[in-house]
Amino acid sequence: MLLEEQRFLHEDLERLEQGISDRVAEDPRHVRDRLNRNHQVAGFLDRIQTQSARLLSIYHDTEGLRTKEIQSISTGDPFDEFYKQMGEIKDFHRKYPNEPVENLERAYKRKAPGEGESGTAEIDNMFTGEEAFGRFLDLTTLHEEYLNLPSIKRVSYLQYLLMFDNFGPPHMNLKRADKNTDQYFNYVGRLAEYLESFLRRTRPLEDLDKLFTSIDQDFEKAWEENTVPGWTADSHATGLTGPITEGTGEGIWCADCLKEFKNDNVYKAHLGGKKHLKNAEARTTNTNGSSTPNNPNPHGTTVQKLKDRAIAEREHRTAHLATLLTPTRTDTRINVERRQGMTERERQQELDALFASDPLLPHAHPGSNSDSESDSDEKIYNPLKLPLAWDGKPIPYWLYKLHGLGVEHPCEICGNFVYMGRRAFDKHFNEARHIYGLKCLGVTNTSLFREITGIEDALKLWDKIQRDRVRERGRGEGVVQMEDKEGNVMPEKVYWDLLKQGLL
Repeated sequence: MLLEEQRFLHEDLERLEQGISDRVAEDPRHVRDRLNRNHQVAGFLDRIQTQSARLLSIYHDTEGLRTKEIQSISTGDPFDEFYKQMGEIKDFHRKYPNEPVENLERAYKRKAPGEGESGTAEIDNMFTGEEAFGRFLDLTTLHEEYLNLPSIKRVSYLQYLLMFDNFGPPHMNLKRADKNTDQYFNYVGRLAEYLESFLRRTRPLEDLDKLFTSIDQDFEKAWEENTVPGWTADSHATGLTGPITEGTGEGIWCADCLKEFKNDNVYKAHLGGKKHLKNAEARTTNTNGSSTPNNPNPHGTTVQKLKDRAIAEREHRTAHLATLLTPTRTDTRINVERRQGMTERERQQELDALFASDPLLPHAHPGSNSDSESDSDEKIYNPLKLPLAWDGKPIPYWLYKLHGLGVEHPCEICGNFVYMGRRAFDKHFNEARHIYGLKCLGVTNTSLFREITGIEDALKLWDKIQRDRVRERGRGEGVVQMEDKEGNVMPEKVYWDLLKQGLL
């Protein structure tokens, strides 16, 4: 019966192609329906590959069964072969009387609304409520795991969304010993696993296996060249996972404590402390240990190297996957900020509006479909060009005047971008556009340039700050310290003033 199976596979492939064509021709409005369509098309493509492999194996005919069947039909009495195969079919159905018949026409046909079970049930169970069908990331559980790591500075969820893919200073000041714990290993693994799962759920039609393979190959190359950020031989010697900097270059740098001191006296005073002596001894031990010929491997022993490699591979994968999800990450942060300013009632209204936008959802009321359609078809009357609220309708005029949304605030540093309203103008000083404009002007300390929007004003202020720093540095180096009989240290001018007054 190989010829019948061959015919069945050809029919199955044609039905699959027709099913894909019918679904690609559609353009669903709701993100839920688009995801459902993409997952169905991905399932059809996987079945096409499976069925094509079976069909190729029949055509190759390695065992010669197809050739024998063709010869048996073409030679001899055709009716004998016909009755023989019909008898085999009757025997099969006599042995399996309740065997269902697969209807290919109905299997891949697009179901109309109301025909049996909803086709989006799988999508409903695939995403959490925070993910909103793949529009946002849900890292709340991973944020709690991050806060439970040892020697971690507590950050808010919004800050975590900005820096969860940064594993080195200044975002994560973890030493190598803290990173080699099972708790950190499991955390990085779950983070990379979630990002990979999110990509598979939201992009079912992309060749993600090829992408993941290229990420692994890039890591293999970087590991062999000892260029993985935070896992080089230098960072292993110091025990930190980030690059060793020399501070701002304005003070005195302590290589043992990896700390910068603004004052020479403070630097000299800390040299006799227990912490400095301990760090200096540890640095000397690490330097001598790494230079001995008995340990030529910069990553340590074989077991330690394998553990470091596993952790570094997960960090590398997480960083690359987070780069691919940059738009979703930005939308997630905006959504979290927006929801934090909403009341419980407004959140419930937003959820009801999300369900009401799709008539196939079971949460939508039957009588609300016509109302929502009439509302969407009705033209919104907005002669004053007011901004739209979350429900798509203009905000009240009194709210527009209260926030001053009609007042324009241009910023020359941001490329003459105009911000509408005082709130948006005050908020933009901490945004990436304004900070990038200041860095292009050579400004490094952006916190002092609030309310500065002109390029000329910013350059004058920065020049004055630089001159003041040089003057203060020269003035601090010329200060002479005096000590009284009780051991109190004070400037020379204060000492002579107190001495003349007879207070010493």
